[in-house]
Amino acid sequence: MLTVEMVRRGAQRFAARTAVVFGETSLTYRDVDDAANRFANALLARGLAKGDEVALLVGNGLWSVSLDFACVKAGLVRVPLNARLSLNELERMLVETNARWLIHAPSLSGVAAALGERVPGLVGIGLGAPGVDGDDLLADAADASAREPLVALEADDPLLVLYTSGTTGTLKAVVHTQGTYAAIVVNILSNLVSPNRDSVMLHAASLIHASGTFVLPYWLRGATTAVLERFEPGEFLAAIARYGVSEINLVPTMLTMLVGSGLADDADVSSLRQVIYGASPMPRPTLERAIEAWGPIFTQYYGQTEAPLAITVLDRRDHLDDRLWGSCGFPSVDAEVRLVAEDGSLAPTGEIGEIQVRAPFVMARYYRAPELNAEMTTADGWLRTRDLARRDERGYLYLVDRRSDMIITGGFNVYPREVEDALMTHPAVAECAVVGAPDPTWVETVVAFVVLQPAATVSEDQLRQVVRDRLAGYKVPHRVMFVAEIPKSAVGKVLRRALRDTLGSDR
Repeated sequence: MLTVEMVRRGAQRFAARTAVVFGETSLTYRDVDDAANRFANALLARGLAKGDEVALLVGNGLWSVSLDFACVKAGLVRVPLNARLSLNELERMLVETNARWLIHAPSLSGVAAALGERVPGLVGIGLGAPGVDGDDLLADAADASAREPLVALEADDPLLVLYTSGTTGTLKAVVHTQGTYAAIVVNILSNLVSPNRDSVMLHAASLIHASGTFVLPYWLRGATTAVLERFEPGEFLAAIARYGVSEINLVPTMLTMLVGSGLADDADVSSLRQVIYGASPMPRPTLERAIEAWGPIFTQYYGQTEAPLAITVLDRRDHLDDRLWGSCGFPSVDAEVRLVAEDGSLAPTGEIGEIQVRAPFVMARYYRAPELNAEMTTADGWLRTRDLARRDERGYLYLVDRRSDMIITGGFNVYPREVEDALMTHPAVAECAVVGAPDPTWVETVVAFVVLQPAATVSEDQLRQVVRDRLAGYKVPHRVMFVAEIPKSAVGKVLRRALRDTLGSDR
């Protein structure tokens, strides 16, 4: 199955049903599909051809789904850009992918213009208003044909080049194809959700990343995608009642904001049937408060941009056993998962090993990075995730940390997450992140960055004692630094590199 065939099947079967809702406007499946065809034909008429890279600098909006589907149908390779990145990073993405076309939202015309000055030959096309080069794709589409472009496509044709920095700060470009992206859709339907025609998923996180992968699964079932421009706790909760939302997908930071604001306690979420979360570890206090407020309707996934969306799943029934809340779940039905020890052998039960995965939804490759591909793919075809985990006797996995985040102090290994879990047991701690700081004696020392709950107070010594009561002495933070916020990526992952850079500037 190709991704383009999934788009066509949903459009044919559910033409009159509501597909997308944005603000007060709704689009049927036919509306979305016709717009996708018009966008695709307008782009092809400009001279773009199958295999060309097209950069997208757009946020969540009414035409987000149609624009993505247009690229799928035309055989164009989407290169989504995150406006929160620096101009240097965005320029690098455009140059590395050879993207000559930039479709941008009117609100981001300033960024687009700046990129046009940096990247010779870049053509900026607006979406809903004239772009930096004077053209508006939405206006062009009004005069374009609504017929299917019928570009000849194969399973290994690239569909998406998505940059990921993980937590290291090094940009990497992941390639997904017509075949691997279709496998992502099957993975989601097989392991995470089973939408009905009355289902509505609310999207407030960027559709560029994990949130957007849920669009096609809902499209194939005749369900509705409700889109918000951005995440704001009050607006998000109001939208659940307004649209009759049945499922939501959140990163832990978003859920922490919802339950921490107190708004979630009294919100009307009677339509809500499932809350899906992933992308980073969920603080146990947040999960406890959320389950108390909304009930046992939570599902966790663990995956990577290289292997979205679910390598493992902790489903709703698993959440009934609070002993499993520290687990990232059981391997998905369509994934082979193994833990590999430092010496290359399979890690025994209870021992730490690197998670490696082999599945249809694994990326095709890193973009133009042969050395990285060789490093991250084993000779027998397994993807190395660089994530470290233990497996219990039932087969559930427990993330320990990323290999690159491990702290070595005095010859002992310290995994930041175990220290963070200890710190989070103190009621005054809202968020925390632990990194290693260079030390002339110990090589590295443990440093904790802590965000406190509103109006809460606690001393550095008290937090150090909390860790000392639970972990070995060498794991106790050498320093605890109180900060207003923890830097995170667009998908809510802690940017440990940014924290380490702060320490470096203080030395």
